[in-house]
Amino acid sequence: MVAAKGILGNLWLLKPSEAVFEELEVQLVQQVASQCAIAIRQARLYEASQQQVKELEKLNRLKDDFLKTISHELRSPMSSMQLAMQTLEKLLQSDYPHYKSPKFARVLEIFTSSARRHNRLIENLLMLCYLDVKSEVFTSELINLQIFIPEIIQSFSARIQQQQQHLLIDLPEHLPLLSSHAASLEHIVVELLTNACKYTGPGETIGLQARVTDQAIELSVTNSGVVIPEKEQHRIFDQFYRIPDNDPWQHGGTGLGLTLVKKMVEVIGASLELESYKGQTKFTIKLPNHHCTLS
Repeated sequence: MVAAKGILGNLWLLKPSEAVFEELEVQLVQQVASQCAIAIRQARLYEASQQQVKELEKLNRLKDDFLKTISHELRSPMSSMQLAMQTLEKLLQSDYPHYKSPKFARVLEIFTSSARRHNRLIENLLMLCYLDVKSEVFTSELINLQIFIPEIIQSFSARIQQQQQHLLIDLPEHLPLLSSHAASLEHIVVELLTNACKYTGPGETIGLQARVTDQAIELSVTNSGVVIPEKEQHRIFDQFYRIPDNDPWQHGGTGLGLTLVKKMVEVIGASLELESYKGQTKFTIKLPNHHCTLS
């Protein structure tokens, strides 16, 4: 028996010394030998694949253990920093005059901003690792978008007003209930709205629209005043990638937000589209209609 990488073994046939093997017998034995070689090769491949599966399972367990450990180690100092920030904020509001100096307030502002950015980076990195490790589908639940969307928008109202932006919401009166993973969908919408707030100038408009088609429920987040160059559009979902010279208000960021959005969209079984031209950028999440039910 001969395989592609050499001889697998020998198949011996015996007859009396005066007997001769006929051509048909030789062909039959050759066919049997070929089939035996295939069976042996497939058995070895199966054994190797099973070993690989065991190794991957072991690696996944190690990744899970690593995530649990690193999650604790990274979040513990952040909890202490947040407590320190709260203490400093109370001092700033106290009656002690030296705590009310502009310099003290500015230092606290820098400290608070840096700590929040650091915390966001940690959360995004952990979430990214978690999504890479966890391959199972998240548990779905019924979501009423008429309630779900306004609750998310509420947390952005003060920021949008402070940055002198305009917010337009377009939700049809009768939307079907959506079956999806609520926490992931919320994270996606929040990240897209955060991105829109960062890159929309004063006087420009941020929009959130829902529409129903024959194939899907579509959620779109748009912002005016900034266009993503066509040559950069295929790269904005890459980890840590930020468009050069496209942060005029110096908000900063981790370069992980849109990477997480894309991965989470895939996890909940949806798709993501980007359009950016004529002074407007639009991200559209398409959730298949089989994820929906009539309310």
